[in-house]
Amino acid sequence: MSSAFAHYLPPFEGLLPKWLLLVAVISIGNSIQAYNTLTYTYRVYNPNHPYLPPHIAAPGSTTNTTISKASEQIPSEVTPLSARKFGTWTFLTSIVRLYAAYNITDKRFYTLGMLTYVVAFGHFMSEWLVFKTTRWGAPLAGPIVISTVSLVWMWTQYDYYIQG
Repeated sequence: MSSAFAHYLPPFEGLLPKWLLLVAVISIGNSIQAYNTLTYTYRVYNPNHPYLPPHIAAPGSTTNTTISKASEQIPSEVTPLSARKFGTWTFLTSIVRLYAAYNITDKRFYTLGMLTYVVAFGHFMSEWLVFKTTRWGAPLAGPIVISTVSLVWMWTQYDYYIQG
């Protein structure tokens, strides 16, 4: 089974190009969900919310009442428009990461790929520490850990993939 997909993988040694591809594919999925539901956007960008938007529970259920009261604390930034903007931004970074994965020996693509992680890290950290639109927990930890690990990995492997 794995040999059927092997010719689609970046043709370079090491795990970093495959990691960049994996993160890009997952990010494309994240972009698609940002266009289809606000569930995950609510989870990331609301420090006081119980991690479910009000439309998730069935009408009339006791959960719906609790969530509706909590939804009054949802910041105005969490809107269908902001979710779609985030989805578009995420899709754009996915494209850059795909190009970096398949052109990892090209200094320009490598640098652009690294910069996508710098921007992602800066965005999520500033939303947490400066703007207070998120709080530490699983929804925030994922993008912080992935951006940090990817950035450090790319930084330490720079000379391996970029010669001259």
